[in-house]
Amino acid sequence: MSSESGSATKHWLHKIIEEFGEQEGEIKLGGGQKRIDKEHGKGKLTARERIETLTDKGSRFYELGLWAGYEMYEEQGGCPSGGVVTGIGEVSGRKCMIVANDATVKAGAWFPITAKKNLRAQEIAIENHIPLIYLVDSAGVFLPMQDEIFPDKDHFGRMFRNNAIISAKGIPQIAAIMGSCVAGGAYLPIMSDEALIVDGTGSVFLAGSYLV
Repeated sequence: MSSESGSATKHWLHKIIEEFGEQEGEIKLGGGQKRIDKEHGKGKLTARERIETLTDKGSRFYELGLWAGYEMYEEQGGCPSGGVVTGIGEVSGRKCMIVANDATVKAGAWFPITAKKNLRAQEIAIENHIPLIYLVDSAGVFLPMQDEIFPDKDHFGRMFRNNAIISAKGIPQIAAIMGSCVAGGAYLPIMSDEALIVDGTGSVFLAGSYLV
């Protein structure tokens, strides 16, 4: 390889890295700054802020599936990072799988990719026998796409089956209800081993005015 072609390759790689960095920054904003400000106005933290607060200071959070949902469902307004942040972080010195709904993306509603991302997080927790922590703030299934979320054995309903399997294996599942948890979004915390609810912002219901 000549020095000229090597220099061109290096320049191209730097450009690609910059583009990925820009995309990452965009994705991490979730539904955008206005939605973030709206959550803050309700006295709530974003999914990423919650994870940062929960995990041990100075420890690293290994995020999984950041690009899930990238450029998908654009006709529905998009679904950055699949509307959920997942990854492995240390809590009180113990590695845990953390699953945090991003309420800035369609109020934390579930798209097909959201279900797949959650299932992958559960699979990793089962394979490595590590506790699961759910930070729940979800409007349930994204109703305009509900016909695509439930039908397959590896879709939304599989997650609740996994809840039971994980519990039977003795792997702890802890849920913190941090916002409105509606319909399918309500099953997950209730099927966990322990469920905590944030006073003033957390609520759990199968149906109600939002849904009806």
